[in-house]
Amino acid sequence: MPEPAAPLAVIVLAAGEGTRMRSPGRPKVLHGFAGRSMLGHVLAAVAPLRPGTTVVVVGHRREEVVAHLQEIAPDAVPVVQAEQHGTGHAVRLALEALDPSANGTVVVVPGDAPLLTDRALADLVAAHDDAAATLLTSVLPDPTGYGRVVRDADGGVARVVEQKDASDDELRVDEVATSVYAFDQALLREAVAKLSTDNAQGEEYLTDVIGMFAAAGRPIGAVQAPADETAGVNDRVQLAAAHRVYNTRLLEQHMRSGVTVVDPATTWVDAGVSIEVDAVLHPGTDLHGATRIGEGAEIGPQTSLTDTEVGARSRVERCVAKESRIGADVTIGPFAYLRPGTVLGDGVHIGTYVELKKADVGSGTKIPHLSYVGDATIGEHTNIGAATVFVNYDGVEKHRTTIGSHARTGADNMFVAPVEVGDGAYTAAGSVITQDVPPGAMGVARAHQRNVAGWVLRKRAGTAAARAAERALQALSADGEEG
Repeated sequence: MPEPAAPLAVIVLAAGEGTRMRSPGRPKVLHGFAGRSMLGHVLAAVAPLRPGTTVVVVGHRREEVVAHLQEIAPDAVPVVQAEQHGTGHAVRLALEALDPSANGTVVVVPGDAPLLTDRALADLVAAHDDAAATLLTSVLPDPTGYGRVVRDADGGVARVVEQKDASDDELRVDEVATSVYAFDQALLREAVAKLSTDNAQGEEYLTDVIGMFAAAGRPIGAVQAPADETAGVNDRVQLAAAHRVYNTRLLEQHMRSGVTVVDPATTWVDAGVSIEVDAVLHPGTDLHGATRIGEGAEIGPQTSLTDTEVGARSRVERCVAKESRIGADVTIGPFAYLRPGTVLGDGVHIGTYVELKKADVGSGTKIPHLSYVGDATIGEHTNIGAATVFVNYDGVEKHRTTIGSHARTGADNMFVAPVEVGDGAYTAAGSVITQDVPPGAMGVARAHQRNVAGWVLRKRAGTAAARAAERALQALSADGEEG
C-alpha cells in the first residue's frame, strides 16, 4: 500500500490555562518530562507526518509558549486565541492561517497529549482517505471526563458527545474521542463556521462537527489506538503517570536495540539520549538532555549524567556529571562530580570524592582521591596525589593551572593558579606550589619540621594525651635502660 500523502496542515491546540495543574507560574503545555515539554512531545509525534504547515493555537500566557516554540519548532506558526471559546473556535482561528483554496487533510491534535506516537498518527492519516473526518479513539476502563463516541446501528460514528452533555446511556459508552482528528479541510471550514455555543459549557465544540457530518451523510472514520498512546494530561498526577509510561516505552526501545537495563523501575532517560549497543545501565541511573553513552559502557548505580558524552567501555559509578566529555576506557567514581567543561581523555581514572570543573585531563592520567581540579589542563599519564586542590580563584577572577605529562604530584598539594608544572616533574607532599616547576624538577614548598619536646606534658597536663605520652616515654626509657 502506498504511503498516504502528507497532511496539508497540523493544528495543535495549546491555548488552555489548565487550572488543574495548579501552576500559576508556568503554562500547562510547557510542563513536561524526559527533556521535553508536553507541547514538544506532541510536535515530535507530528513531525514525521511532514505537514505542509504546523499551526499552534496559543492563548494563556502566550508569550511564553511562543518563545518556547521559537526554541523547539521555529517553523511552527502561532495563532492567538485571545479568549478561549472552545476547541471549535480555536480550529476556526487556526484555519485562517491556511490557504482556503488548498485541498487536503488537516490533522488536529491537543497540546497536552505527550504520549501520542507517530505510528498512531500515521495510522489515522492512512485510514482517513476520502472521509470527511476520521477520529482517533480509545477504549477506557473509566471514561469519565472524555467525550463518548456514539455509533449508529451499523457501527458507524454518529456523533461525539461531551461528558457534561451525555445521557445516562451515553455515559456507559467506554469508547472515547481522544481529541485527535483528521479532516477534509474544505468540509472542516464549512462546518466550524456553523458551530453553536448552545451546550453545557457555552463553547464551540469541535466534536459537534462530527454530528454535522453524520447528519449530512458524509463518511466518518475511526481508528482505535491504545489508551497509553492517547491519554491527555490535566494535573500533576497524570503528568507523573505519563512520564512513567513514556520512560518504559523508551527503555524498551533501548533494550530491544541491545542495551542492558538492569532495573527499568529505577532507570530514567530523556528522549534525546543516545545509547550504543552493549551498554549497561545499573539501578538508579538518570540520563538527561543530549547525553550519549558509548558501546559497552557501564553507567551506575546511582549516577546522573546531563548533556554528557561517555566513551566506549568506560565505567561511571555513583557520579554526577554535567556538560562533560568522557573518553573511552575511563573509570569514574564512586562519588565523583564532573562539572561543565570537563574533558577526560581515554583511560583516565577519576576516583572517590574528586570534583572537576573546566578541567582537560590527558589520556591515562589518574586523580584517585579527595581532590578538586578546577580550571586546569593536565597532560597524559600523570598522577595527582590525594587531597590536592587547584586554587583557581583569587577572589576576583579565575586562573588556570597546567600540569604536564608523566608528572607526579604529592599528596596534600595546593596549586595556586596561574602556575605550571612541567613534563616529568614531581612535587613534594604537603607543598603549596605558587611558582612554576620546570620539567623534570622536584617542587618543594613547605616549612621545615620542628619538634618541641615535652610540650604536651607542660601545656596539657592531666589530659589523656599527656598520660599516654608519659607512658610511652617511660616505656622508651625502660627499653633504653635494658639495652
